[in-house]
Amino acid sequence: QVQLVESGGGLVQAGGSLRLSCSVSGRTFSDYAMGWFRQAPGKEREFVAAMDQDGRATYYADSVKGRFTFSRDNAKNTVYLQMNSLKPEDTAVYYCAADRYGSRAYYRQGVYDAWGQGTQVTVSS
Repeated sequence: QVQLVESGGGLVQAGGSLRLSCSVSGRTFSDYAMGWFRQAPGKEREFVAAMDQDGRATYYADSVKGRFTFSRDNAKNTVYLQMNSLKPEDTAVYYCAADRYGSRAYYRQGVYDAWGQGTQVTVSS
């Protein structure tokens, strides 16, 4: 099992940028596909982005495509979510997650084996 710790959240004005980080420990990081999800107040947790173990395939929700960039540094056991052109509707708690088997259903929460505690992102208008 791996342990995940997110950081980098905060308060930003609309149009601004933030970079979230997720540090992974406990097992071989490069074995895991990774994902980012978010949960806004009163809403269900939703898929944001995912990346396979090799970093060669990346997937994004339509709502963030072109604004968010998912990257991973296997040497540092860390993944990043660069968020640009932020909107108030991006306000949520953001979670990173690890998938040991690299499921094709990367958008489903149930395929992920481990989750971080979440980091709050608030975008003011």
